[in-house]
Amino acid sequence: MSRPGRPPDIEADIRFLSTDEGGRSGPALSGYRPTHDFGVEGMLNDAHHEYIGVDSVSPGATTRAQLWLLAPEYQAGRLYPGFAFTVQEGLHIVAHGEVVYVLNATLRATV
Repeated sequence: MSRPGRPPDIEADIRFLSTDEGGRSGPALSGYRPTHDFGVEGMLNDAHHEYIGVDSVSPGATTRAQLWLLAPEYQAGRLYPGFAFTVQEGLHIVAHGEVVYVLNATLRATV
């Protein structure tokens, strides 16, 4: 899948669960579009992943990624460096993420 035609919303470190931990059985490729739980009850947010410096990430590995939220308006004013979230395939957690940079100013939490 091609990335959205705008700059990324966040940069995050993502640690994929190993297969033994219940994670994916195969690698995630750049262009992967899983759902994410950013802590808004009852809502998952889809995002497009592009992995920095690699084309794919194996189960159990950690990587840095740029994410384009497909509905960023739901995270307006909420995100900050260190914000933790989950990466999911439906309701199944496959990775844990932590925001490193909030690139889209409208998403930055106000302190």
